[in-house]
Amino acid sequence: MFSPPFLLKNRHLQTLYAPFFRKQNKKLKFEIEHFELDDGDFVECYWHNAKPTDKRPIVTLFHGLAGSYKSPYILGLMIALEKAGFASVVMHFRGCSGKENLLPRSYHSGETADAKAWIDYLNVKYKTNPLHAVGFSIGGNMLLKLLGEEQKKSLLVSAVSVSAPMDLAVCAEVISKGFASNYEGHLLNPLKITLKKKFDTFNMNKLLILKKEKIDGIKSIEEFDEKYTAPIHGFKSAQEYYKKCSSKQFLKYIAVPTLIIHSLDDPFMDERVLPKENELSPSVNFELSPHGGHVGFVTGSLFKPRYWLEERIIQYFLEKA
Repeated sequence: MFSPPFLLKNRHLQTLYAPFFRKQNKKLKFEIEHFELDDGDFVECYWHNAKPTDKRPIVTLFHGLAGSYKSPYILGLMIALEKAGFASVVMHFRGCSGKENLLPRSYHSGETADAKAWIDYLNVKYKTNPLHAVGFSIGGNMLLKLLGEEQKKSLLVSAVSVSAPMDLAVCAEVISKGFASNYEGHLLNPLKITLKKKFDTFNMNKLLILKKEKIDGIKSIEEFDEKYTAPIHGFKSAQEYYKKCSSKQFLKYIAVPTLIIHSLDDPFMDERVLPKENELSPSVNFELSPHGGHVGFVTGSLFKPRYWLEERIIQYFLEKA
């Protein structure tokens, strides 16, 4: 079980330590795979170093909201996975790799079709490579929902979800209050920039009630979801989107060995997101720590930190290999 040092018990320090203080290897190399989707759009998948030419297990990483291959938790885990003998690839959600996608729509925390298409492709191309997956934050919610939808049809050997907003409505409420609203503002900025670009590229006035000049006035994630995410993806409202895409309702159907890592002090959500025992399938191992923040879980010491998530994720995959 995760145990932080005394000086890193604070939820915000846990959440912010790696983004602000973690030293990253800027010389990492990637092989970029352009993966085309059935609707004519694409995602970019970044293989750490290169695509595997052997039978090593492959781990697909799904990042969080406005994340990418540059996110500290992605880079750190990729390095650790390589040392442990795994190949790894991050599947960017639409528009998150730095290239604008080709449709007015984007991605959301319940969009499982793109990930399913990618995993199906890996299963065909790398027939002898065991497939695993890790999802962080909304990537974790998406992954859990996908596993619940696929049930016994899933092609994954095992999966890990970290700090998933398993009840999206609760998370949208919590992140708009108090100090957490600072995180909300940080997440909103790139979303609004991307949406403005869509107005420059597509005739968004035919698709949305929202006008371009009103984008800067959006004050919350829920408002953004109400005015863009929900209508552009076919939901009647943000609340309908949250209800249909929250992963908690899918957990009982998961048939693949799955580890959920969560902390009680996650500043993006509260205890209402936690699943009850009868909401978990026998295939799900739910590990709840008192501390850890949001995608934090930093141990060691303040000046010599250890990133416990990487150790735990790899340990779990090795157990299930």
